[in-house]
Amino acid sequence: MKHITCISIIGLLSATVQLTADDREANTVILDETGVKNLRIQTAPVQKRVYETTVFVIGHLEEIPGNRSVLSSRVAGRVVQLKALVGDAVKKDQVLAVVESRQPGNPPPRIELKAPRSGIVVRSHVRLGQPVEPDRELMDISDRSSLWALAHIPEPEVPSIRPGTRARIRIPAIGGQAIEAKLERFVTEANHKTSTLDGIFIIPNPDARLRPGMRTEFSILTGRRQNVMAVPNESIQGPPSRPIVFVKDFDLPNAFIRAPVILGEKNDQFTEIISGLLAGDDVVTRGAYGLYFAKGGSGISLKEALDAAHGHEHNEDGSDMTSRQRTEQAAKKAGAQATRGVNSQILLACMIAAGFIFLGVAQYRWNKGGQS
Repeated sequence: MKHITCISIIGLLSATVQLTADDREANTVILDETGVKNLRIQTAPVQKRVYETTVFVIGHLEEIPGNRSVLSSRVAGRVVQLKALVGDAVKKDQVLAVVESRQPGNPPPRIELKAPRSGIVVRSHVRLGQPVEPDRELMDISDRSSLWALAHIPEPEVPSIRPGTRARIRIPAIGGQAIEAKLERFVTEANHKTSTLDGIFIIPNPDARLRPGMRTEFSILTGRRQNVMAVPNESIQGPPSRPIVFVKDFDLPNAFIRAPVILGEKNDQFTEIISGLLAGDDVVTRGAYGLYFAKGGSGISLKEALDAAHGHEHNEDGSDMTSRQRTEQAAKKAGAQATRGVNSQILLACMIAAGFIFLGVAQYRWNKGGQS
């Protein structure tokens, strides 16, 4: 009965320790090497930087109006050769079609129709054998080596944006990598339905991956501030009311601490940190989202990790033991060892007694059987 009572008391004390444990235990996630690799965790030091204030707007890509040309014939006739189709990339002066003239001759004269510029055949209005006239357009050729990126800028933001203003432009259809460009000019008329004024940016398209009509996202730079503590946007996790950042533990390998932070401004790359971090803290960038939902993949508690790292025991909440706690812990271990020793002796005595009893019963049955 006393043994059961001791177990109950120890369990109650253990529960009390867990309820009053230091925040470090509750806010530390410890992974093993496999967990770190699976989450692809990367860290970066917190530092003060030049922070750029941006305006985020959406837009689309559009062909530059002056970059389209038309293929036509100077004489009437019919198409006897067709050497380009819609989607083909052509070079300036490349033969795209051959027209047989209606002028007399045996055979009738033939005229080669050459591309007026390099580009892509975006439309074709002609088929093989089709009659043609000088006033008829045969093909449309577009030079898309560069495109307009039109930003739909809300009218209240227009006064802070001038020609020459830089922007980071992302096109989701090609992966969202940033393209730097500057505002060339605004269009001549605003859109009264959306209360926006389109700003024209010119972006290169050497590999022809960009197409007119693609959605475009703009981060237009409107200001700069010096010495701003900021972290990459992917480091910020948690709900907007309680954002956190994971900081690499200075002491334990593969351990990360949830650090509550107060946020300031945010642009397309970085988020300003008002408080909660110190310069030089290693914050998790890549893998922070997965780490937010991780419960610890190593099966090692904070206490066990600290014991292994420091070579001495800690409390369950990770704090160092006081001299008194160490003395009590040593006494508990000695008492536990003594108890195990006594229990071992009792168990041995019980086994010996059981052996004598077994032998006595066996002898009794043997004697009784002989008498029969």
